[in-house]
Amino acid sequence: MASAAEQLAANMNFGAFAKATELKKRIWFTLGALIVYRLGTYIPLPGIDSIVLKDIFERNAGGILGMFDMFAGGALSRMTIFALNIMPYISASIIMQLLTAVSPQLEALKKEGEAGRKKINQYTRYGTVLITALQAYGISVGLEGMTSSAGSAVIDPGAFFRFTTVTTLVGGTMFLMWLGEQVTARGVGNGISLIIFAGIVANLPSALAGTLELGRTGALSTLLIIVLLMMAVGVIFFIIFIERAQRRIIVQYPKRQQGNKMTGGESSHLPLKLNTSGVIPPIFASSILLMPITVMNFSAGQGPEWMTTVAAYLGRGQPLYLAIYIGLIVFFAFFYTAVVFNPTETADNLKKYGGFVPGIRPGKNTAEYLDRVLTRLTVVGAAYLAAVCLLPELLISRFSVPFYFGGTSLLIVVTVTMDTVAQVQSHLIAHQYEGLIKKTKLRGRR
Repeated sequence: MASAAEQLAANMNFGAFAKATELKKRIWFTLGALIVYRLGTYIPLPGIDSIVLKDIFERNAGGILGMFDMFAGGALSRMTIFALNIMPYISASIIMQLLTAVSPQLEALKKEGEAGRKKINQYTRYGTVLITALQAYGISVGLEGMTSSAGSAVIDPGAFFRFTTVTTLVGGTMFLMWLGEQVTARGVGNGISLIIFAGIVANLPSALAGTLELGRTGALSTLLIIVLLMMAVGVIFFIIFIERAQRRIIVQYPKRQQGNKMTGGESSHLPLKLNTSGVIPPIFASSILLMPITVMNFSAGQGPEWMTTVAAYLGRGQPLYLAIYIGLIVFFAFFYTAVVFNPTETADNLKKYGGFVPGIRPGKNTAEYLDRVLTRLTVVGAAYLAAVCLLPELLISRFSVPFYFGGTSLLIVVTVTMDTVAQVQSHLIAHQYEGLIKKTKLRGRR
């Protein structure tokens, strides 16, 4: 017999959605915020020659700048106020989470609840401003040295241009950070993930049209384009399958005598996802790897010779780039899993409420068992993330196909879509439960 939640989910229809006023408000707010974000990706920085900049980016579209431009939704190639996108905030969040794991003071602050979380968020914002300012200054210096056959990318280089560029880019990133937080609180889904998602999806039609154009001109064979499209569809189905996969650990509750009744004795399960960390590792890895390389690329010819050499070794598809990228994905898969799931705390909670895993002693033994299972799952999950992100990277570097058909972009799009749909369904279930409770109360009064 289906559970009450499954029955409610099965009965969801357009009429139920139409009655969910709060959900509709959240969806409209989310759409409005994303529209504002997309409009901002077309507002250029002051003092930039857009024609020269377009020519420069077309010559470097297959490099690391093209990859970062994908995450920025085209804002970097147009050099707009959102050119740095939300990546500095992600970098600051990574640093704060790492510091929280090694610093007793920050760890204690995290355990203080809502007050501690607000302080950590405030520190993250300060870090975002600092990182954005450093990266914006590096970009402003790099822009002054960028030239093409049409002239210089900067109309009037100098201290004033650098100041306005840093101020504008810092303001743009901070606005996106605030916008993402508002979407998370008042909209549907995770605001930061949705901003990255919107940037990728917005350029998918042009990427598909560009690929078909390459096929028309003969740059790519028709067979290769068909294989790439089939590969993209296959990767999407593979991502959905893995993201839904989970290991269910049986949890048993003992029977208890309460008066003349025997209660308890039922069994439940503790679901452990195969990929507990979700889409976070690729995003974190891209953020850590792309930002320094982007500054290096902008500063090529302006900085020391070693910077140019490092930028060449960390180019798109280079062995060093791929090795660091995969290493960061694996590291953040284990790190973020450890952040979101604490085996010791889970084991203590089970023991507190009388639950136990059959064949395993409560307490320390249960914690060790959960840790062992979770570690094995994370190994498989990290390998899955590495494969999904690495194999398309090799194809992209080999055949120069658009980044939008790569594993990282597809992983972000599919995962964020699944999470957002799940939140919409949970809101609908909550709304129907509220309706049932109201009807029950009215009948009770009669």
